[in-house]
Amino acid sequence: MLGLAQAESIKISCGSVGQELELCKQAAEQWARKTGHTVQVVATPNDASERLALFQQVLSAGSDKIDVFQVDVVWPGLLAAHLLDLRPFMHGVEKQHFPSFIANNTVGAREGKPGRLVAMPWFANAGLLFYRKDLLDKHGLKVPLTWDELTAGARKVMQAERAAGNERLWGYVWQGRAYEGLSCNALEWLVSHGAGTVVDADGRVSVRNAQAALALKTAAGWVGTISPTAVLNYAEEEARGVFQAGNAVFMRNWPYAWAPAQGPESTIRGKVGVAVLPRGSGAGGRPAATLGGESLAVSKYSRHPALATDLVLYMTSAAVQKERALTGSFNPTLPALYRDAEIARVNPFMAELADTFTNAVARPTAISGPRYNQVSNQFWNAAHEVLSGRSAPDDALTRLEATLQRLSRGGKWN
Repeated sequence: MLGLAQAESIKISCGSVGQELELCKQAAEQWARKTGHTVQVVATPNDASERLALFQQVLSAGSDKIDVFQVDVVWPGLLAAHLLDLRPFMHGVEKQHFPSFIANNTVGAREGKPGRLVAMPWFANAGLLFYRKDLLDKHGLKVPLTWDELTAGARKVMQAERAAGNERLWGYVWQGRAYEGLSCNALEWLVSHGAGTVVDADGRVSVRNAQAALALKTAAGWVGTISPTAVLNYAEEEARGVFQAGNAVFMRNWPYAWAPAQGPESTIRGKVGVAVLPRGSGAGGRPAATLGGESLAVSKYSRHPALATDLVLYMTSAAVQKERALTGSFNPTLPALYRDAEIARVNPFMAELADTFTNAVARPTAISGPRYNQVSNQFWNAAHEVLSGRSAPDDALTRLEATLQRLSRGGKWN
């Protein structure tokens, strides 16, 4: 640890509620005891949008009220101008984390230049396919590897179960509301069809192509057939509620949905499996999971940047991440921990997630920087227009491309 002659106080804003807050406090206090310094946990709003607004206000004012910020996976590009480059302080430790997460947290990378690492990964998320093992077994089906297989399997089980009296059963639930969650789902559809990532790492707007149109057409075909029309208003919890009530065969959601599904009062306890999301048809199709999660960043206005960075280094270390995985089922950002026997025993499905996180797809936050919110807003609205039948895929993607080209200012995002 970094030694300073005088004890200092570092202020950190991390998880704001429940177990997440308690685990953050515990790790921070452990660091304080090791170093002889003190840590103050700064209270922030529970709502992510409100928290981002507060962070932007604090940082734009050049305030030193918070030294270390917990940042969502889509925030590094938005806040990068106010964050310290952590790479010089990490001594190569960043190479131990999932490369997709490090790339997501790096801004200004160019050929021959590594860019600025503005946040260190803390815990990971990625889109997953949850399924009813009992229903697939009952109807002689395997876990679907393609979207076509999912569509056919969902329809077969749904129709058979409804004919037997389970009239509330749906085939597939996901996040279709016009919000950031739809951007995550739609990005998975595009990448799984080999359709690009909306805005590529080089700044090129790549969203208008035949495979992207096919991806959106496929998803729109689910609405009202294997997915309820109400899915157009579903976020994560609405989808989980339907699935956990036993009323869906498949669900797309984040890893957090595993714990409540296995809870003592869950109607589907012991009946749930987890797998990678399906791939699309055509050349270049592959399973794709949108990267989610949280990182820790240091304000460039901190009066103790070296000390704050040392706290980040400790909080994101293997020892702390393992404790968080064991105690709170937080997914580590270090691939080595997915081979840890103790973690695998406590969280059996985590060992299966390593490849998912290794290949997770980052949203175009690093390249679009402070304009990412506009990019995502335009993307989810275009997708929602197609899903709701208000626009044909080609028309929606043509308009989206034109809008994103204007936002890019000729391909110059930063």
